[in-house]
Amino acid sequence: MFGKKASALALSALFLAACVTDEAAAQSRGRTNQGSNMGGGFIELLFGGHQRETSPYHQPYRAPQAAYYQQPQYYDQYQQQPMYEDRQAYAPASPAETSVDPKFFKQVVSYPGREGAGTIVIDTPSKFLYLVQGDGTALRYGIGVGRPGFTWSGMKTVSMKKEWPSWTPPAEMLKRRPDLPRFMDGGPDNPLGARALYLGSSLYRIHGSNEPWTIGTSVSSGCIRMRNEDVIDLYNRVKVGTRVVVI
Repeated sequence: MFGKKASALALSALFLAACVTDEAAAQSRGRTNQGSNMGGGFIELLFGGHQRETSPYHQPYRAPQAAYYQQPQYYDQYQQQPMYEDRQAYAPASPAETSVDPKFFKQVVSYPGREGAGTIVIDTPSKFLYLVQGDGTALRYGIGVGRPGFTWSGMKTVSMKKEWPSWTPPAEMLKRRPDLPRFMDGGPDNPLGARALYLGSSLYRIHGSNEPWTIGTSVSSGCIRMRNEDVIDLYNRVKVGTRVVVI
């Protein structure tokens, strides 16, 4: 008797659970407007489970994948351009490195000429520049002068001074040398060197050189070239308005 009552109570409880589950499943189908192909209700709960549709606007977050960055091809080919140190601090080359005859190094010599102290005298044939001291002596520097057809003589004055001057080749030079750059900024690679003394309104200058081995030769287009350490020394000794005699 007791066993029959227990069985009846178990069946009642199971029936009640099935009714509640069917009602919940019906409400879920009404919201999603979709049903399972297994019949729904209690059977669906047992065999198919309750599946909830996921809104496309509530997809699970996925962290973006890091894109691999490929360096451009020119990256490995690039090399930082060399830079020179402070252009005011020039380290003179040694005589062994430049192969310049020692007689063209700066030295004090006797000078019997009549020019006054402070005058610059350029002896083109001998390839010397003299800075007259006024006590019967002069500072003598070796120079490079114009090649045949480009020498000149006369009297000028220093009209301008520049440190590490830029260079713009004149039109006449470009006709002879179309391979030359149209402009070059000042620096150790500039053919005007470390300093330049401009002579009057002419195109001629007394300037340094990045080719010190040409000192003592006839190589220029009329300008007077010096070793960089020598032109720096001369630059510091003369002023604008200094008289220049070219012979």
